[in-house]
Amino acid sequence: MRFLMMSMADDSIPDEALMVEMGEFVAELTAAGVLLATGGLDPAATEVRSVGDEITVTDGPFTEAKEAVGGFALVEVGSKAEAVELTRRFRRIVGDGRSVVQQVFGP
Repeated sequence: MRFLMMSMADDSIPDEALMVEMGEFVAELTAAGVLLATGGLDPAATEVRSVGDEITVTDGPFTEAKEAVGGFALVEVGSKAEAVELTRRFRRIVGDGRSVVQQVFGP
């Protein structure tokens, strides 16, 4: 089962100790074959919206930036409970904030 673990954006700047601990966590998940992809996202997103035949494109960042996804990890685990536990471990490393876990369907 694949899950997308998303961390919501915030204004914090990670210190060197946090970067080292996150590096170790990523290395552990990579070595275990669990981590498929990870990365941070540019807050200057572009929204493409369609209504009927009309398509509008709006460049960000958007006013509700606190709702924006700041980073992600795509993992393959045996259950939702495992994905949630990995997200709990991530939150313990990075501290206060919000993450969202969603199952990924498809090939």
